[in-house]
Amino acid sequence: MQLDPQTLENAHVRLEPLTDQHREALRPLAQEETIWALTTKRGDGPYFDPWFDLMLTGQANRTQISHAVWSKATGAYAGHTAFLQIDADNQRVEIGWTWYGAPYRGGVTNPACKSLLLERAFSCGAQRVELKTHHLNERSQAAMLKLGAIREGTLRSHTRTWRGDRRDTVFFSILPGEWPGVQARLDLRLTNA
Repeated sequence: MQLDPQTLENAHVRLEPLTDQHREALRPLAQEETIWALTTKRGDGPYFDPWFDLMLTGQANRTQISHAVWSKATGAYAGHTAFLQIDADNQRVEIGWTWYGAPYRGGVTNPACKSLLLERAFSCGAQRVELKTHHLNERSQAAMLKLGAIREGTLRSHTRTWRGDRRDTVFFSILPGEWPGVQARLDLRLTNA
């Protein structure tokens, strides 16, 4: 599996590999505290620059590929999503650190982004795509199930959050044989949008 940073695009969104030029465009979107309520790292207010720098460091270390999400409908940036935990030897990758500004939630943005990321991962040889979330993040879990990902289980007291409490992490995955069904489901959602 060979994943390299590249621009991904469909009729709804353009995913641009994150650079420092995206910092000021994403900053106002990240100021909504509720985005970060159930995350392991915080990125609003004074925490934005350290969070953004962490995303760039992961990209420089080739442990992740972050994307600024551009909405074609509004002609503006909508949020962030990434490939994480890139494990070429085991042909495994995680999709995560996904967040959108309030106007971009519940519409085509997330399914359009997931379609591009999943297509790219599987076309590059991924044998497993992982998604995970906080056990209290019911919106995210519902989105993963709607996507067609398989809920695998919960790792108890898995990660420490920025608040210092312990998060139970719910894992989902999609395998290559499941991708055509997931893709068809996403295509239908995007066609009916």
